[in-house]
Amino acid sequence: MVNNLKAINLARSYDIYLSLYDLYSDIFLPKQRIVYIFCLESTKTMHKDIMREIIPLTPNDCFTHFSRVKKEFNFPLHYHDEYELNFISNAKGAKRIVGDSIEVIDDLELVLIGPNLYHAWFTHQCKSREITEITVQWHRDLFDDKFLNRNQLNFVKCLFERAQRGISFPREVAGRIAARIRSLDQKGGFASVLELMSILHELSLCDVKTLSDATFINSQLSYNSRRIEKAFQYMNINYDRSVTLGEVAKLVNMTDVSFSRFIKKRTGNTFIDTLNEIRLGHASKMLIDTTHSVAEISFNCGFNNISNFNRIFKKKKGCTPKGFRESFASGTRLFI
Repeated sequence: MVNNLKAINLARSYDIYLSLYDLYSDIFLPKQRIVYIFCLESTKTMHKDIMREIIPLTPNDCFTHFSRVKKEFNFPLHYHDEYELNFISNAKGAKRIVGDSIEVIDDLELVLIGPNLYHAWFTHQCKSREITEITVQWHRDLFDDKFLNRNQLNFVKCLFERAQRGISFPREVAGRIAARIRSLDQKGGFASVLELMSILHELSLCDVKTLSDATFINSQLSYNSRRIEKAFQYMNINYDRSVTLGEVAKLVNMTDVSFSRFIKKRTGNTFIDTLNEIRLGHASKMLIDTTHSVAEISFNCGFNNISNFNRIFKKKKGCTPKGFRESFASGTRLFI
């Protein structure tokens, strides 16, 4: 058994990780944490194999609401900077991974995921061919600390803090809140933001289950820096033109070399990778929201040639821009 545990602890990618869990799950007591399978020592290596999702939210958006009906779960283990509220129905037997938690879900599922927390759903033993999934995602600074520190928002603040480890809501709560989540895209503008706040407030008053172990939080990606935020804001405004390392470094009063090291340490990405991810976020939204050609979108998002755009897009998102656009044809996404 000791050798088996060593083998499990050496698992470096989520597919091996899942296979080993299925093979050895019987050796773990019900209350033991899955952290023994997905040990923290391998987190840095695992991070290279886990997809960073680029959500097509611009700084001017409050949140996005994406509803679809599908036959299976096929999105890999991933993480992103935004909060995510995910409602799933008719998917009994599917497997959910959040941080170091692995569970088989029931026919109704409602989970809140904090920024940069690894998560995914897998078909596993789900027999349904009509899985409904509604995903609401919003910027982590939509409700900033100064706003959440107000007395009336204390419960919501606590909800967000617990979401750093992932939260699962009881089945009855998922059933009660389902209609409001489904109809969130039917409200417009300010009313929809108020409704999202109201939903979050109601959820903050419920008994919830924290999913991941406290030691599993991806602190490497929890950067908090005025310089980084200033650089991100500048790149988000100027993504459609050539932006150099030198001009951004000058903006935050650093030398080129110092800023290059600084952004790599804070975000885990190089300057050019960070800029490209911002450009891809805008490009993704254009692919969903407009009928512009891929070439037009490439040019409008600051890429100097379409071949480079296609290559970077496929590397970061796992599909071509055309394939990405087609994948949204069967669902509806609204940006607020």
